[in-house]
Amino acid sequence: MADTGEGKKEEADYKRLHSFPLIRHTDMPEEMRVEAMELCVTACEKYATNNESAAKMIKEMMDKKFGSSWHVVIGEGFGFEITHEVKNLLYMFFGGSLAVCVWKCS
Repeated sequence: MADTGEGKKEEADYKRLHSFPLIRHTDMPEEMRVEAMELCVTACEKYATNNESAAKMIKEMMDKKFGSSWHVVIGEGFGFEITHEVKNLLYMFFGGSLAVCVWKCS
């Protein structure tokens, strides 16, 4: 039982240390990237236990601000292969192992 408690404590410490957003890949212009990154961080913090609601919030805000056809995937341990419009892709990590992929396709 003590090992389980220590494991959870170490995981919490890891997430606390890595609470900043880490961009893995993007081709967005600077202004769009900053806004999308801040939106992703806000949504992931607001809906820390519900990735579906966070993704929905990000999608709706990106649709309003930058036009429609945005897609969002949030989770841990997933792979993907997508087709996207040039200069409309953001793949980042937040809170340690939580990945966020935001892209636009026509």
